Amino acid sequence: MSASIIYFFDLFGTVIFAITGAVKGVRLRLDFLGVMVFAVTVGCAGGMTRDALLGITPVAAFCDSSYVILSAVTGIIVFFSAPKFVGRWRVILYCDAIGLGVFTAIGAQKADLLGIGIVGQVLSGVIGAVGGGVLRDVFSKEIPSVLKSDFYATASIIGGLVYVLCDHLLPQHGTITFVMSAVSVAVIRIYAIRHGLKLPVARMVGEDKA
Repeated sequence: MSASIIYFFDLFGTVIFAITGAVKGVRLRLDFLGVMVFAVTVGCAGGMTRDALLGITPVAAFCDSSYVILSAVTGIIVFFSAPKFVGRWRVILYCDAIGLGVFTAIGAQKADLLGIGIVGQVLSGVIGAVGGGVLRDVFSKEIPSVLKSDFYATASIIGGLVYVLCDHLLPQHGTITFVMSAVSVAVIRIYAIRHGLKLPVARMVGEDKA
């Protein structure tokens, strides 16, 4: 897949994540600056963390202002159109699933191109995909949703593994590998949303087994 197409998907995922961050800020009744911070954080922080860990410095968001500018503009739009966005939260979740898939595939691919091993490729995809959301929840004084909600980070992990598998089976077909990884994450995530799929939680002593 060409660098220009990857760049487009990277910006697309940034905008999608910025929407979810801004909407979260609106729902928490934050002021204008707070909504901007959440939009930029969720839109850019995951990719920045991923790049820093991979040794790609300065990180992409510092080299290319488009990431921060698009996130900020998205935050402004959400802030002044709050009812339209907040009232369509389920649609936003579906869009977020697509962004999750795109960022997972991009992270895995970046690690792959740097010659990093299987575990590093999967972790690179996951960190890029969920890092911004984790920081958003920390700012909100909440347990990160990836640790307690439905298939989110799990979908990203599976997508990273799909990337590794496809890259091994089809080493000369990078586009197919990228698409398969991104689509698998989005499909799993959307399925989890629609059917309330969750990972099991450990039982505490004295809890009812029913």
